[in-house]
Amino acid sequence: MCTDRTDRDNAGVSTTRKTFEILETLADEDGVTITELTRETSFTKSTVYRHLSTLVDLGYVVERDGAYFVGFRFLEISEQARGRKKGYTAAKRKVFELGKETDERAVFIVEEDYEGVYIHRYGSLSDTMIGKRRPLHSLAAGKTILSEWDDDAVAEFIDTVGLESSTDNTITTPDDLYAELETIRERGYAVNNEEYMAGLRGVAVPVYTPDETLLGALSVFGPTSRFKDEYVHEELPNRLWDKAGEIKVTLAYG
Repeated sequence: MCTDRTDRDNAGVSTTRKTFEILETLADEDGVTITELTRETSFTKSTVYRHLSTLVDLGYVVERDGAYFVGFRFLEISEQARGRKKGYTAAKRKVFELGKETDERAVFIVEEDYEGVYIHRYGSLSDTMIGKRRPLHSLAAGKTILSEWDDDAVAEFIDTVGLESSTDNTITTPDDLYAELETIRERGYAVNNEEYMAGLRGVAVPVYTPDETLLGALSVFGPTSRFKDEYVHEELPNRLWDKAGEIKVTLAYG
């Protein structure tokens, strides 16, 4: 009896994984046919069709002229996630203000499962970056978040996900990361020196709630041609600290 139940549970997990693999494939493309999905996922055509039919019935996928797209139903879920904490809404306003004032890309990032997740972003022609995940150790915002952790938590992060290189400037050794995090703690802000993408620099500061709990990190980034040292180490940290403080005050007093 237990074996039968275990088999059913495993079958259910497998079915769920297939559904999400199909959804992730759809999310990466601008309209996909059943034949293309079959090729991309290696599932049989009947399996793909069965999963798509269910997703269409539920409103999570739409079909147009034989091609399938992720449906707007996911927007309801994503907005619930972005509004899960009151501070996330307050951060959205400050991201917009930062972007307008600096004419640069501004973001608010939080940590989930040892990755940096884009919650709000200003400066893109679309919202396609929202929800995207990036390695914490190669972003200014990510290093800001890591600097709030103690050494044991950072060690667990390194053991779990490693320190993969994105560019020649990415921090890839534990000793270098610990030294960088100590510098961030001392000066109160983090800098990304082309560590995730060549040609881009960024600055980030932590954002706290009124009870001093870390909410996330506020960051501005742009091309190295504009992000000179004085801008990176003087003007931008001050702007970011001001906005982070305003978020905290908003949460405290409304």
